[in-house]
Amino acid sequence: MLVIGVESFGGPEVLAVHEVPDPHPGPGQVRIRVHAAAVSPTDAVLRAGGQQLGDRRPPHVPGMDAAGTVDEVGAGSAWRAGDAVMGIALPRGEHGGAYAQLLVAPDDSIARIPENTDFATAATLPMNGLTALQALEALDLKPEQTLAVTGAAGTLGGYVIELAKHEGLTVVADADDHDLELVESFGADHVVARGDDVARRIREFFPDGVDGLVDAAVLDEKAAPAVRDGGGFATVRRWAGDPGRDITVHRINVYDEYHSGEKLDRLRRLVDDGVLTLRVAGRYPAAQAAEAHRRLEAGGVRGRLVLEL
Repeated sequence: MLVIGVESFGGPEVLAVHEVPDPHPGPGQVRIRVHAAAVSPTDAVLRAGGQQLGDRRPPHVPGMDAAGTVDEVGAGSAWRAGDAVMGIALPRGEHGGAYAQLLVAPDDSIARIPENTDFATAATLPMNGLTALQALEALDLKPEQTLAVTGAAGTLGGYVIELAKHEGLTVVADADDHDLELVESFGADHVVARGDDVARRIREFFPDGVDGLVDAAVLDEKAAPAVRDGGGFATVRRWAGDPGRDITVHRINVYDEYHSGEKLDRLRRLVDDGVLTLRVAGRYPAAQAAEAHRRLEAGGVRGRLVLEL
């Protein structure tokens, strides 16, 4: 099979097509013929050498979001050949990343794609959707409590807002002027200008601070002052800081959701019900992965870029 991967780390230009042996599923596993793989910042981190890959041999294959068709099933699998599915992949794990024609996945790591959704669109959901769910579960806020979201115009931020509103929370989010309409469309109750002093702007709406904050913009100590004493702060890049004031820092790690197929199926139903909005920012043939990475790193992408294999 063909994969898009790197033999040495560097800029987008190190991404190349490689041929590797076809994988086969074991018991309770499936093999997916991948039709689409989303491109995310974590992929660029791996490509540049910013992840620990242990003793894995190159080519190192990025990609944490895949959608495609089951084409082979292992013994005892509950899936059937031909099922249209989506799931997260673990580039540092046994089966490698999603930039691959064929991907082996455990039964409980995948779910059906949403209705009336193509593979490219479905591939935008798994990693960020599961990250959003994990963050909200960790904060454990109750209806009518307050949540702040930084990086609200991004894919993760958008999912967090939509899920939070579905759960009855009051949401304040940040946005640039050109993203204001987009963030409002997610359902945010209040929108403030983004930037290093976003905490001060949030406090203008909630003087005592918000009950919880999801820091999708990775502002860390710059965002923490927005949280009330005793509130919760969800970091998606495992910030090690201590904001004090009895604030609990929740370090979100989507790798922990690899076997969360039931949660992924819940996300599918929320898409079908119109709660979650999926956004494809651009589609690229897999061989143009380097160009997709260049566009991602140029910034300003709203929605996910997707490689089609």
